Amino acid sequence: MLKVEHIGIAVKDLARSIPLFEKLLNTPCYKQEAVASEQVTTAFFRQGETKIELLESTDPQGVIARYIEKKGEGIHHIAFEVADIEAEMQRLQGEGFTLLNTTPKQGADNKLVCFLHPKGTNSVLIELCQEKKG
Repeated sequence: MLKVEHIGIAVKDLARSIPLFEKLLNTPCYKQEAVASEQVTTAFFRQGETKIELLESTDPQGVIARYIEKKGEGIHHIAFEVADIEAEMQRLQGEGFTLLNTTPKQGADNKLVCFLHPKGTNSVLIELCQEKKG
């Protein structure tokens, strides 16, 4: 794993949360993007080499809506950048980790992504991400 690529934070309302994080981080939101496969709209902030990703559910039954209902707004996942997502998925699976998807999926911010089941990572949802080439 190369670095922490971003920290994902589940929020109820991007319209309220974006100005809050702009003040908190003293930087503007540089990108908003809908990710249909994950039923979310995202908003990104850059802080040094790390990004903060706010996630708002676009579906009341979506994974982020259910997460907020169960745990409230807050840190949802930590994403690590990898050089070769398929090789890293294979390595981690060989180490006994459970992958939530068997092939990389299209994620936000031009990334291929894969999540690890939190039952095997001390209840922390881990995302692997790799910049899409080409």
